[in-house]
Amino acid sequence: MTVTAPPVGQPDQAEPQTAQASRGSRLLRLVPAAAAALSGVLLYVSFPPRTLWWLALPAFAVFGWVLRGRSWKAAFGLGYLFGLGFLLPLLVWTGVEVGPVPWLALVAIEAVFVGLVGVGVAAVSKLPAWPVWAAALWIAGEAARARAPFGGFPWGKIAFGQADGVFLPLAALGGTPVLGFAVVLCGFGLYEVVRLVQERRRTGELRRTAAAVALLSVAVPVVAAVAARTLVSDKAQDGTATVALIQGNVPRLGLEFNAQRRAVLDYHARETERLAAEVKAGKVARPDFVLWPENSSDIDPFAYADAAVVIDGAAKAIGVPISVGGVVERGGKLYNEQILWDPVKGPTQTYDKRQVQPFGEYLPMRSLIGAINGNWTSMVRQDFSRGSKPGVFDMDGAKIGLATCYEAAFDWAVRDTVTHGAQVISVPSNNATFDRSEMTYQQLAMSRVRAVEHSRTVTVPVTSGVSAIIMPDGRISQKTRMFVADSLVQKVPLRSSETPATKLGILPEIALVFVAAGGLGWAIGAGARARRRTTTN
Repeated sequence: MTVTAPPVGQPDQAEPQTAQASRGSRLLRLVPAAAAALSGVLLYVSFPPRTLWWLALPAFAVFGWVLRGRSWKAAFGLGYLFGLGFLLPLLVWTGVEVGPVPWLALVAIEAVFVGLVGVGVAAVSKLPAWPVWAAALWIAGEAARARAPFGGFPWGKIAFGQADGVFLPLAALGGTPVLGFAVVLCGFGLYEVVRLVQERRRTGELRRTAAAVALLSVAVPVVAAVAARTLVSDKAQDGTATVALIQGNVPRLGLEFNAQRRAVLDYHARETERLAAEVKAGKVARPDFVLWPENSSDIDPFAYADAAVVIDGAAKAIGVPISVGGVVERGGKLYNEQILWDPVKGPTQTYDKRQVQPFGEYLPMRSLIGAINGNWTSMVRQDFSRGSKPGVFDMDGAKIGLATCYEAAFDWAVRDTVTHGAQVISVPSNNATFDRSEMTYQQLAMSRVRAVEHSRTVTVPVTSGVSAIIMPDGRISQKTRMFVADSLVQKVPLRSSETPATKLGILPEIALVFVAAGGLGWAIGAGARARRRTTTN
């Protein structure tokens, strides 16, 4: 065979064209990966403090597009990138005080759950009515994240990004699982509508059944949300109560640890006494009870008489019971405790936080973590113990349910205060260590969802802000600024009826997990049958 060289001075054009085509092919392969990561970022942008809740729909539409028909390996990778795009910016506040390593480690672990969901979505993406199976799989992934590892981390549930959205009333119907399912279903359904329109343009045919399912996937969640608005009410059922929230603020710099703790207590007592003076002068309505934040007294008032004197003085000044957030040692164990302090009787009831925060309030695998990084063991010198009973304080005849800070993210920890008689829910929190990050706004949005979920006023007293009073319809009626001393006083409705979400409890989540398992089983079976047919042929 004779090979003819190109004439001198005329370069071979085939090689550059081949190289360009190869580069173009590689860039084209990167498009799904880039789309997965960017759609995750889009989902993050839909979360508070922004009110762009509707961006969750195109985020899931793009996610559905990148996963359709993928192999399990590609689907895991694309799902993982979606998780990174979403969770890296959402959880950046976790590294404010401790640096980027814990933040990155947390995101790396949590994104694994999203990657596994991606595998499931890809598997069901060719089934009839696939948006239903795919949305249920996402909720199953959230259910797993809320339980493992180390007791779970539900932060970033889709429901928590919908406090300003049209889907919010669904929280009263079936809690955060149903609310999140509706949003994800609508997003996947939106992609399916677009895909079928493109398919018709390409082939000239319209699959009517698939088109009907796609349209229903978009329409049913919206219609259900509108219908569920009848479940949302802020009317008083058992009269009203006037509540006061105290935000004492925290010292920023220049104090040693013990002086810092005492200053926080003094700040909250001082703000309470200032409020008492305004009440006495007739400028502010007299509250029926007062709520202080988590860690408003890190000095144990049962062990240190000077701390007890400060709290008692504040209670006597205002003349009504105060719920005080304290750090208490009892029987050699440490508790994050709410203490009901009566102006006459002193401390009468306590509630010990049950869902304590790993790496913040206790250290899992302490010896191993200490060997890797000694700073963790010095930061968490002693593990907090868990309480065992729901907290419902009787404050001047009103029953106040307590879910301390981190507990607001867990469905069960809020619900069982209502099933034990709470007419108002309080979420005492301490966000001071997270500075001015988005964390406080994300947590505030959770409390707004809880208000609608259980049809209760939710109060959020925070050491440094944002403190707020949230009506049973999820509307914020009053709030403070961050890092200021302030108080909020308002008459709020007392309610005792239970929403369907409160009555059903975990059942909607279990049902959606079964739906997810059914869709996944169908997909696996269909794949096995297809392989057998291929082998036979």
